[in-house]
Amino acid sequence: MEFGHNDNNNLPLTKFESMLKTNHVLFFDSEEFENIIHHYLNQGKIALAKKAIKLGLDQHPTSINLRLFKVEIFVFEDKLFEADKLLDELYTLDSKNEEIYIQKANVFSKKDNHEQAIEVLKQALELTDDVVDLYSLIGMEYLFLDQFEHAKIFFMKCLDEDINDYSALYNVIYCFEFLKQSEEAITYLNEFLDKNPYCEVAWHQLGKQYFSLNDYEKALTSYDFAIISDDTFVGAYLERGKVLEQLKRYEDAIENYTISLQLDEPSSFALLRIGCCYEKLKNYDLALQYYDRTVHEDPQLDKGWIAITKFYNKKGDYQKALFFINKAINIDSENVIYWKLYAQINQRLKFYEESERGYKKTIELGNYELNTWLSRGDLLIQLGEPKAAIFNFEQAIEFYPENAELEYRLAGLYFTIKELDKGTFYLKNGFKHNQDYAFIIEELFPKVSKELIVKKILK
Repeated sequence: MEFGHNDNNNLPLTKFESMLKTNHVLFFDSEEFENIIHHYLNQGKIALAKKAIKLGLDQHPTSINLRLFKVEIFVFEDKLFEADKLLDELYTLDSKNEEIYIQKANVFSKKDNHEQAIEVLKQALELTDDVVDLYSLIGMEYLFLDQFEHAKIFFMKCLDEDINDYSALYNVIYCFEFLKQSEEAITYLNEFLDKNPYCEVAWHQLGKQYFSLNDYEKALTSYDFAIISDDTFVGAYLERGKVLEQLKRYEDAIENYTISLQLDEPSSFALLRIGCCYEKLKNYDLALQYYDRTVHEDPQLDKGWIAITKFYNKKGDYQKALFFINKAINIDSENVIYWKLYAQINQRLKFYEESERGYKKTIELGNYELNTWLSRGDLLIQLGEPKAAIFNFEQAIEFYPENAELEYRLAGLYFTIKELDKGTFYLKNGFKHNQDYAFIIEELFPKVSKELIVKKILK
């Protein structure tokens, strides 16, 4: 039993807390202690739960339920040896108590022995008529083992017992999605809706499955039914907006996103999507207003900063684009996309040193795309830093071996610094791998292209 506010059920709790303050020991029956402990555990007040367990066992030393709470605390504190030992004692006292099996399974699970946990939970199924929680626990253990087919079966069993168990429904769909079984998920959800036609969660999930298959009209119908089932369901309006965007019905999409904002706290996702829709409608003033609202609502949302930066980028206002991407970097200096945009914008503004710094930072953060290496290296060539450019391209060639674009650049650079053997080696390799990129020598290294040895190799 959970204690409520302003009802008689909280009297034992009030009495217990009063006892703690006065140090006068009062008597509680074992069930009252169980309710008090359960309340504290639900509230996350572990220290008070432990006090209640100790006092409870002082007054009721033979209570199996109170000792099971002690097991629960042991497991929470990772004292698995102590939990195991106490469970073995309790098993000798009451081998038919399902909670002992559940806690034993919990210990196995904490030890990553999920197969054994499943076996123990299946034994517990034989001891109870209340099977839903056990089906759910078994399903979760199968998820830990990445055995999604088995997990799916047990979550479906939960729904067979309780059609309103939405947590189980979400888990079933999660399994379908992981197994890439969209068609099977659609079949299951339609059958489920035959039995529970006003389940907004099922309609919502059905819409997501149709959306993943690009069947936008059926997705739209599913979200319509979700909203009919619950016209305050924010998720359905958001998903419906996404579908309408795909159908290029931008004004209708805006309407759905706006409804979601009226039903709930401001959502940076909805604000961003409204901005994108207005941009598609060429209403740039409103687009910008919503992009501004997005980054003010959630400064950590990278998509907001990226949208506002790209907005100015497309309009050719590179100074403002740079202003906003600098603000974004000040908030999150480890975001690869921010640094790549920073590099590209600075390059357009002919701030080549800053642009090179941006590409360098992008690489340091793990972006190893070929174009990033090429852009940075070409900037280093332009800045008159051939050795730094060589180092950049030699790093790149480890990720992209036998890549002619890199090999021609390395050839040109080595010829530039008069290391003719290395220049010859890379030029021959580049020519062998792809002759079409030979123009790189003439374009980036015009003086090198006139040298006799280079002309001879390229012929």
